Amino acid sequence: MNQSILIKNSTIVNEGRSFVADVLLSDGLIRKIGNIDSEPNHKVIDGTGKHLFPGIIDGQVHFRDPGLTHKGDLYTESKAAIAGGVTSFIDMPNTVPNILTVESLNEKYEIASKKSLANYSFFLGVNGDNIDDVIKMDTSKFIGVSDDGLYFTKKGNLLADSPDTMEKLFANCKSIIAIHSEKEEIVEANEQAFREKYGEEIPAKSHPIIRSAEGCYEATKRAIELAKKHNARLHILHLTTEVETHLFQNNIPLKQKKITTEVSVHHLWFSDKDYEQLGMLIKWNPAIKTEKDKQGLLKALLDDRIDIITTDHAPHTLEEKQKPYFQSMSGAPMVQHTLNCMLEFYKQGLISLEKIVEKMCHNPAILYNMTNRGFIREGYYADLTLVDLSSQWTVTKDNLLYKCGWSPLEGTTFQTAIKQTFVNGNLVYDNGTFNENNFGMSIEFINN
Repeated sequence: MNQSILIKNSTIVNEGRSFVADVLLSDGLIRKIGNIDSEPNHKVIDGTGKHLFPGIIDGQVHFRDPGLTHKGDLYTESKAAIAGGVTSFIDMPNTVPNILTVESLNEKYEIASKKSLANYSFFLGVNGDNIDDVIKMDTSKFIGVSDDGLYFTKKGNLLADSPDTMEKLFANCKSIIAIHSEKEEIVEANEQAFREKYGEEIPAKSHPIIRSAEGCYEATKRAIELAKKHNARLHILHLTTEVETHLFQNNIPLKQKKITTEVSVHHLWFSDKDYEQLGMLIKWNPAIKTEKDKQGLLKALLDDRIDIITTDHAPHTLEEKQKPYFQSMSGAPMVQHTLNCMLEFYKQGLISLEKIVEKMCHNPAILYNMTNRGFIREGYYADLTLVDLSSQWTVTKDNLLYKCGWSPLEGTTFQTAIKQTFVNGNLVYDNGTFNENNFGMSIEFINN
């Protein structure tokens, strides 16, 4: 049985407002919110001057377990997540093996039950090879199906490149279909042109030109048209361009949307001007693009065309990143610092705390129909993070928790710090100290 924890006098940020109150946690749940007297069996945490958020829910990570665990694994990366205030995540299928069967999916859940400090869920992978198997399944049992990352295995795995496969899936799938939206034929033509100019030594700053705005827009537009035709539930992963934001609507509540999207924090934080300094360290697919795109993404986040914030946390070793363009792996670790990045935007007056909580806590729970998570409500799971908005610190190799041991944010000074993280009522992270006696839970969800 969990010890009862009483968080006193923190400023709760929840459901569009901020207010000072106490929160009592016991048996994994939020039991009471209000003015609460402490009792002898309560562990009391003084939240005076600090802000209490629901635990962050990261809807897109690559924690590398199984098969790629030299980069990261469900223990190391969930530990980094917890230190960043992330209490739940959904992991992508591009592990080894790719998660293309129910058996491999169940094995991944089994691994997580013994390794993950945060709550977890997993996408089933879908591509041209297993599409016929997937549409025969009861897909309502999955939190979602996705092709993300599967293009690393072989060309032709992106649904956005295969209208026939996409149409078949949209016509038959009962779960969320989350896709990586780039048109490979456009990317490949650009790659060829740059290869002819530079050979293998293509500069990193060419990446957003090769993986262009046009390639993203054309793929997203076509996917949305097909999804509308079949009334499918489509989620476009990691949006990167201003022009794509105009394809999404903000005139109905999230619960009623059939077509949704997200922005990953690095596409809000970096722009193409950062390639000069950081090079391949910020090579992501889809690419970090222009300052105009960055501003357009933030605007769409604020006006609700973009529904959630994710990290697309994708660790690689430094050796894998620092190779020439075509060999350098795409992706980077972000999950330990995503909330700090967003709070930095708050400090700059670009976004409110309430909107950050909406996009990082409430909306992921709504979008994926999670049961009793994402809000500070009585009876909900006690997933919480206590934040000090006036605590300066700098990212260094010494305070990184990623297994890969590096971050594109090294040297960045943040003005805010995550002080405590609670998962299912357990104080798992406390000012740099971890309690690893409890693992996270499989996220319950209801698919419509």
